[in-house]
Amino acid sequence: MKDIFWQDKSVFITGHSGFKGGWLSLWLNHLGANVFGYALSPLTSPNFFAITSLGEMISSCTNDIRSLESLTREMQKAQPEIAFHLAAQPLVRKSYQSPIETYEVNVMGTAHFLEAVRQTPSVRAAIVVTSDKCYENREWLWGYRESDNMGGHDPYSSSKGCAELVTAAYRDSYLSQAQVQIATVRAGNVIGGGDWSEDRLIPDMVRAFSSENTLHIRAPKAIRPWQHVLEPLRGYILLAKKMSQKSQDYCSGWNFGPSERDICTVEEVIKKSATLWGDEAQWSVAPGPHPHEAITLKLDCSKASSLLNWRPVFNLDIALEWTINWYKTQQKSGVDMRALTLKQINAYEALVQKQSPGDTL
Repeated sequence: MKDIFWQDKSVFITGHSGFKGGWLSLWLNHLGANVFGYALSPLTSPNFFAITSLGEMISSCTNDIRSLESLTREMQKAQPEIAFHLAAQPLVRKSYQSPIETYEVNVMGTAHFLEAVRQTPSVRAAIVVTSDKCYENREWLWGYRESDNMGGHDPYSSSKGCAELVTAAYRDSYLSQAQVQIATVRAGNVIGGGDWSEDRLIPDMVRAFSSENTLHIRAPKAIRPWQHVLEPLRGYILLAKKMSQKSQDYCSGWNFGPSERDICTVEEVIKKSATLWGDEAQWSVAPGPHPHEAITLKLDCSKASSLLNWRPVFNLDIALEWTINWYKTQQKSGVDMRALTLKQINAYEALVQKQSPGDTL
């Protein structure tokens, strides 16, 4: 899948110490890019950044996205051609507990990223990662399209809708005139090895099953678009390449989600996961009340399919199998988890080639 496009390309990534940012940084480094990361120290222990020794492979700055001066200085120092913004407060339940922090990080943090891009002439393309929860959720049975209204019942979801609006304003007011290509991307519920965040289904499951405790879940009937982390990241990488070729056709919002058959309930995911985990894994429904969370959330990804030739490679069973294999392998002593992660990336690239011969990243 590799071509010369990413070789020695300078790429700036905020949030590289997190789950998705870590996978993206490792993959782009694998493709030959020179990656510069800007983020807080990892917020969990263990974490993907440390386990894969990512800091040995890329340049890394530890600082807060809320510091515009620091962010601009580091971006100008890196002189990237392409920039990805993944730094965020990513948890719905935490947003209920810390709404001001959530808006500071997700809204003003996005504004700071865009302003740093505006002040860094080397940047030709930038991608802001928001969320599938940025849409005004009406509990529809069909998937949200990129043209649907922004919204959000909880602080996290509304902060992501706000980030979309801030990005659109910067694009229209400044970046398009400067010929900087900018887009937003909205992924489904992303799973994969290396996520230890609180109040997320798979990390909560790993913690419970590893310690032989019962997993307590809040909303077994909630429907979500589940997908392996490599799926949306491939979309981001493809989109960044298209944008850097200076086509305004790609400067908009994009959905990256699973096939319709893999949009299913929390209960279905847990049953499949418990079977894969083995060891008599147990789960139950946690008694309420719980803060409001949407029951049904789906994405329509026909735009990415038509214009980027992007479509999911995995079904849910494979995504869960790869995810649980990563975590169970990580629990063994002496395993090189960077090598295992790169092995999964290589295997995924091979599957993409089989699906779409001739496609490259």
